[in-house]
Amino acid sequence: MSLLSGKTVVVSGVGAGLGRQVAAAVVRDGGNAVLGARTEVNLAKSAAEIDPDGAHTAYRATDVTDEGQCGALAELARERFGRIDAVVHVAAWDSYFGGLEDADFTTWQSVIDVNLLGTLRMTRACLPGLKTGGGSVVFIGTQSAVAAPSQVRQAAYAASKGALTSAMYSLARELGPYRIRVNTVLPGWMWGPPVRAYVQFTAQTEGVPEAEVLERLSGRMALPELASDADVADAAVFLASDRSRAITGQSLLVNAGELMR
Repeated sequence: MSLLSGKTVVVSGVGAGLGRQVAAAVVRDGGNAVLGARTEVNLAKSAAEIDPDGAHTAYRATDVTDEGQCGALAELARERFGRIDAVVHVAAWDSYFGGLEDADFTTWQSVIDVNLLGTLRMTRACLPGLKTGGGSVVFIGTQSAVAAPSQVRQAAYAASKGALTSAMYSLARELGPYRIRVNTVLPGWMWGPPVRAYVQFTAQTEGVPEAEVLERLSGRMALPELASDADVADAAVFLASDRSRAITGQSLLVNAGELMR
């Protein structure tokens, strides 16, 4: 039997990178993927690529800062597939850079509204479906929440994701009686569109080959290459599946061994 046979998984933040990989892995492993993101054209493109005949996907434009839109995505899952077994939260604002001294706290509030409160809104919207038979909530966090990188400053992103990880512990206790598990995947440097763009930008700025910039990153890992967004997606799908039925309140680093805890 496939890992997610007959299961329905809501995936937020489906774009060109990790969200698409999670949705693709859900369908690959026998499940139904309900895709949400702000841009409908991107959702349609991803759904067509992942599931050409449309039998195992549905999508709706969803901004996780809007409670009504979160509820509509959850309702789509129930209407189309009759159930919600898991939700994987990929939607995030990760493009605001800087530290404390140059902080724009108005922007920080927006980052927190997406990364922390948006994730909690979407989780709450899925609870009626998850309570029916138990299930799984998977947060996508970041290694930066537990060990700040030296290459870039993303204090607001790290703080918002760190708060989300802290919320995970409370939710695991609160929702455990309903047999709902809550876990977090913490990616490190993850090879996909954002890191590819960083490598290209740094190489152009410094006038060095992209391979040199990539080596600086991969040289920090215990394994000889970066984890990919597909690797992170596989970890999320495992936590969404019944094979992790006794795992809750846990954070899993997927980082090729850069940081070990």
